[in-house]
Amino acid sequence: MLPLMFRYAGGSEALTAKPTLELSRVSSIVMLGVYFAYLVFQLWTHRKLFEAHEEEDDDDDLVVEEAPVIGFWSGFAWLVGMTLVIALLSEYVVGTIEDASSSWGLSVSFISIIVLPIVGNAAEHAGAIIFAFKNKLDISLGVALGSATQISLFAVPSCVITSWIIGEKMDLDFNLLETGSFALSIIVTAFTLQDGTSHYMKGLVLLLCYIVIGACFFVYQTPLNQGNAINLGVKASTEGSFRA
Repeated sequence: MLPLMFRYAGGSEALTAKPTLELSRVSSIVMLGVYFAYLVFQLWTHRKLFEAHEEEDDDDDLVVEEAPVIGFWSGFAWLVGMTLVIALLSEYVVGTIEDASSSWGLSVSFISIIVLPIVGNAAEHAGAIIFAFKNKLDISLGVALGSATQISLFAVPSCVITSWIIGEKMDLDFNLLETGSFALSIIVTAFTLQDGTSHYMKGLVLLLCYIVIGACFFVYQTPLNQGNAINLGVKASTEGSFRA
């Protein structure tokens, strides 16, 4: 949001282009630092605050721990392999997104912001819904909000830093619609979860808010120039690698 405000405050885009790029790179470094500090806070120093406390059964049945299906190194090998595969598929998707937009009659923004995240995170969404049906809302919220945190504080800043390393100019100056939608989603989610309760009306509000945002990008037509294609390719590769 700050790069967008900085550009509007500066008046002329020619005068604010380079400072906006520098501000975005500095902000990306800070955001990565915040993300790693959050990981230390969540996984090490204050781990107990984030552990889900399951209710004990009335009969005091013994809980049998499930044995791991695969070992650490087997899981690590699968993770590396799937990361490489998803990175290659992400490059293919980015290369065909403009053609898909023309053939389907949909805007590039709608495909890249609405369609691709739904398809790419289908397993994640299904897992969150299954945990919600089992009354494990802590895990469901952890899956949903954790993914948003990873994309905002890790994937996007990593794309900016990566583009900086390879000599491409990618900044955090998103359009007003993208920035406004992002801010609106944060505000609505914060107000929905602040009292620590859940019911169907809150879910309906969140769903309707998402539908309205999706409708905005459905009718919003924006061209995909060469610079945006490169930036989108870096972002898709980073997100795909992280989701694996």
